[in-house]
Parts: sequence; C-alpha cells; structure tokens
Amino acid sequence: MHILRLCSVFEIPSHVALDGLAGFDPIGGMQNHTGELTRALAKSGVRQTVVTAHRPGVPTVERSQLVEVRRVGVALRHWRQLYGIAAVRHVASLASHVDIIHVHQGEDLATIPLGLLAKSVANVPMVITFHCSVGHTFVPRDASQRLIKALGTPLEPLGMKRASAIIVLTSRLRSLVAQHGIAQERIHVIPPGINGTLFDEVRQDPLPGLRRPRVLFVGRLVPQKNPLSMVRAANLIDEAADIVIVGDGPERQRIEEEIADAGLGGRVHLTGFIPHDEIPSYLCHADVFAMPSQYEELGSVLLEAMRTGLAIIASDTGGIPEVIEDGRNGLLVPPDDVVGFARAVNRLLRDREFAQAMSNEGRRRSLRYEWSQLAGEVLNVYAPLTK
Repeated sequence: MHILRLCSVFEIPSHVALDGLAGFDPIGGMQNHTGELTRALAKSGVRQTVVTAHRPGVPTVERSQLVEVRRVGVALRHWRQLYGIAAVRHVASLASHVDIIHVHQGEDLATIPLGLLAKSVANVPMVITFHCSVGHTFVPRDASQRLIKALGTPLEPLGMKRASAIIVLTSRLRSLVAQHGIAQERIHVIPPGINGTLFDEVRQDPLPGLRRPRVLFVGRLVPQKNPLSMVRAANLIDEAADIVIVGDGPERQRIEEEIADAGLGGRVHLTGFIPHDEIPSYLCHADVFAMPSQYEELGSVLLEAMRTGLAIIASDTGGIPEVIEDGRNGLLVPPDDVVGFARAVNRLLRDREFAQAMSNEGRRRSLRYEWSQLAGEVLNVYAPLTK
C-alpha cells in the first residue's frame, strides 16, 4: 500500500535548530499527529510519500524506510497557503503511483484542492482528516484569517463529498460533518495519539532553578492558544506557584511586554520552542497543566498531560469536553474567563487530594490514545478502499 499524504505542516527533523522558526509553526499538535501517524504506519509496512510546506533550514527532501517527505514552495511567514502552488507539480506527478490520497485539513486552503487534483489525476480513493475544520472550528481574529474562513468554509464540503472516508478527531465534529449530507458510515472518529515510549523513562527537571508548584502551558504563542491569559491570571494565582510557558510564536513579544509591565518576571517564565521529545520532561515536573485555547478541536498535548498524570484546566470549547469531563479528570473554564481560570488553578493547588483524584482518572483514560492502537484504526479505514 502506498499513501500520498498531503498536509500543510509536518514535524521537522530533531537535528534542525528551532531558533528563528517562531513564525513558521515548526512544532504543534498537527505536526506531531502527522509525523507520529506516518512513523506508526511505516512500522506496519505502509509506504508513504508526504508533500508539505517548506520551512527554512529544513531539508527539502527526507527519506527513511518506506517514507519520503517533500517540502515544497518558499518559506513564508504570511500567506503560507501559497505553498500549494509549488505542490501542484509534485502532487500531479505522484498521484498515479499511489493507492490512497490522505489529506490532512487544518487552517489551510491548499490541502483539499491538492487532494481533489490528485484524485482527478489518478482516480484513487481520498481520505480527509479534519484536524481543525475551517467551517466548524476555526475562529478568525484578523482580516487574513477572515479571508481563510470565507474561502475555506465552502471548500470543505466539496472535499467531503468526493472523499471515500472522512476522519474526525471528535464526535462533535462527526455530527457537524454529517449535516453536509455525508453518510455516517463514511465518517470515522479517530483522535490524535500519544507516543507512550516518551513517558516511560524517569526524566530530570529541565528547570531546576524554578520552584514548585508549577502551572504549565505548552503550545504555539498565537491568539488561538490564548497564552496571554496565563500572564493576566498570574496575579490572581497563589503566589507560591510559578507559571511556565513553553513555546514560541508571533505573540511572544506581546507576552514579554505584559510580563514586564506587570512586574511578573520572577514568576512567569518563557522557554521558547522545545523539541517535542523533550516536552515530557516539562510535563513530569509540573503540577497543573493549562490549555486556555480560544478554539480547539482536540490538542494532542492535552492527552500527553493526561498520560503524565497532571491535574488539568482547559477551555470549555470545541472537542475538549469530550476528553475532559469537568470535575472528573480536569476542570473546564469558558475561554477568556481569566478570573475563573485563576480560581480553578488555585483549587487544584490548594486541594491536592482533589487534584490527585483527577490526575489518576486522567492517566487511566489516556491509555485509549496510544499511537500503536490508533494507527491500526487508520489502517482499518484504508483497508476496504484498496479492495
């Protein structure tokens, strides 16, 4: 079986320096998802060719056993959708040599048209995974994002109708996709996964100079992830706690300015980008994990925090409530409710028995999300399409 995987973002090799890549989203949930899935399927003998957008300093072609990654286009900080123009040539030449086209749709205008092009060239089955539906999940914040919303919303149903199978991360999105007239049997709920081997070893504290307890945020510093709420809640959070923000992105300067203006430099700490395989060290040495996203279908780092056994606070939005049951394995707070967020943090910090109960339940539920299992579920979607 040979899969053509089309995605706007894909994990970058571990040897590539992350300095200077803040504007190019080198690390994130969709990057981890596509990379881990590709590796897991390769272990099962599935050949894959990945076409994705170029990133500065990253090899344009990477080859490993059964996998070739092609990074195309010019590295742009804005209007990165234009990588799709360069991808046309690659997709058209590759399509006739594959058995299935797998499109990974995020906040992107290029992947579905590229998938439809490949399908028209080769007339092979197409699968679409919706990591973030432009029409149903994405919340625009500026003019360029509103344009993506306007153009991307009608594109998605076109792709849905031509796809042989659709994969969504949550039951919520499955119901919304079905409203487009898609038969339920063509829609499969397969969440993102966890590489459990990353959590098996004992890890040293990556921030030995910081005190405990720690409240941890991990994610891109963009409005969607709402990292500013961590800073704005800091003065309402127990003074004994430090706040650690892991990640980088266009919001970093604004966050640093607010930290300085509020005099929080001794309590709120920014690390910059951290390679994904080092994230478990930060999770293992935290006490509370926070995901204050404005919108989110389902963030994979949330599942990793559960696997670590962290007490969790997350936004009551998108598909998060399907994983976090308020008061059972975490606390849910409305997006932008800074006071409610701080109150939830303090509850977990002060009531350790309550926090431990939710930690235990989260760890138990996280066993559902092993990549070794989820890759098998993706293979079960592929199998009938190649007969």
